[in-house]
Amino acid sequence: MSRRIRVTFAKTGPLRYIGHLDLHKLWERAARRAGVSLAYSQGFHPQPKIQLASALPLGFSSRCEVADLWVEDEPNPGLQDELQAALPSGISIQSLQEVDERAPALQTQVTAAEFEVTLLDEVDTNALTRRLSALLEADSLPRERRGKAYDLRPLIESLSFSAAVSVEPVETPAPSLHLHLTARQGATGRPEEVLAELGIAVEDARIERTKLIFV
Repeated sequence: MSRRIRVTFAKTGPLRYIGHLDLHKLWERAARRAGVSLAYSQGFHPQPKIQLASALPLGFSSRCEVADLWVEDEPNPGLQDELQAALPSGISIQSLQEVDERAPALQTQVTAAEFEVTLLDEVDTNALTRRLSALLEADSLPRERRGKAYDLRPLIESLSFSAAVSVEPVETPAPSLHLHLTARQGATGRPEEVLAELGIAVEDARIERTKLIFV
C-alpha cells in the first residue's frame, strides 16, 4: 500500500519563473535523485502520483506551497533532508508529514489564499487609500478573463494597505498590500486583477503567496 506524503515548501528566487507543469516534474526528479520510490497511476500511460495544491502564476514567490507525493515505501526519518538535498536552490522544504492516503484531492481542499504585495515604486498614499476604499465599498467589480465576464468583488475577502514608515536609522520598509482572496476552482481571486482595479501595474509590484487556506 502506498503512503501519501505532504510537503510544504517555499518557492523563491529565479524559480519564481518555473511553471506549474515544470514544478511537477521538478518534484518527480527530486524524488528519483533522493532514492524515493514514487507510486504510479493506473492505465495506459502511468504517471507518478504527485498533486500540487494550487497553481502559482509565473513571477510570484511563495512561502506556503503544498505538494502531495505518493510513495511505495514507509518514509524514513531523514526523508525531508534527502529531498531537500535533491532540490534546486529556491525550493525550500518547511515541513513534511504523512497524511491519509484516502483524503480528497489536494486541489479540491483549497478555499482561499493570502498574498503580500510589495509596491516597488513610490506611491501616492492618499490616492491609493481612496482607491482601496472605493474598491471595498463597490457592490460589484465587473471584469473579463479569457473572454469570460465575472465579478471580482465577491472574490476579495479582505484587503488592507500598509504605508511605509520611516524610523531612523532603520531602513524604510516599502509600502505593501495584504490580500485574502477566494481560491476555489471556478471562483479564484487573482492579485494582479486586484492591482489592475487599483491602477497598479503588476510589473511595479512583487507578489508573494503567504498562506493557503484549506477546508
